[in-house]
Amino acid sequence: MPTGATMKLPVDLTGRRVAISAAASGIGKVMADSFAACGARVFICDIDEAALAASGHHGVRADAGALADMEAFMDAALAHLGGLDVLVNNAGIAGPTAPIEAVKPEELDATLRIDLASFFHCARRAVPALRASGGGAIINLSSAAGRFGFPLRSPYAAAKWGVIGLTKTLAIELGPDNIRVNAILPGLVDGPRIRAVIRAKAQAAAISENEQTDRAVAATSLRCFVTQQDIANMALYLASPFGATISGQALAVDGDMQVLI
Repeated sequence: MPTGATMKLPVDLTGRRVAISAAASGIGKVMADSFAACGARVFICDIDEAALAASGHHGVRADAGALADMEAFMDAALAHLGGLDVLVNNAGIAGPTAPIEAVKPEELDATLRIDLASFFHCARRAVPALRASGGGAIINLSSAAGRFGFPLRSPYAAAKWGVIGLTKTLAIELGPDNIRVNAILPGLVDGPRIRAVIRAKAQAAAISENEQTDRAVAATSLRCFVTQQDIANMALYLASPFGATISGQALAVDGDMQVLI
């Protein structure tokens, strides 16, 4: 299948109950649409009320950086869906692009709250429902920054490495309950967020955006960006019977990235 293909996996997820955080736009929205297209019942949250209303999915407004909002999201999802089979922790922000001495403490706190703590809070609320369903899947969105160092992006990298640790620990803890826990590690996902990151890193390095883009793409064996649908396809696979014995894995969808620049 060509890199960046938009074909969804031919999986039947009819009736599966799926909660996805931050899913009114971007990767989350593509995942929500893809799960629904495969027959799943989907409930989402997002901080953007307008995007949430336009998403076509049931959901509630929630700030992933606020514990009370994440708990309310999970409570609403469980009430609406009548249980849970799949949790996708997708919430995330890019965080600052700066050397560590220039990173403000509040920027670090916000990045860790949204990119890591929100995953913990949603999983904590989801686990009893997954057990009651006889098992299921938790899918955490990490990043290539969860397996490489990422200069000028220390809060983001710290959070994404933390997601890997959380994933592997929960896989061991929850395996006896038939709950599979995996992480997806996107690389250069084409879209506004990576373009903003490239722009910021180009400014920091005093080079053009085109040169920074070329450097980033050259660090992948396939010399490519990946698409949001590529990430959604992996989530569908992990939630389906095809992924029935896959757990505790950090699965890169990144064109075989060798380094983050």
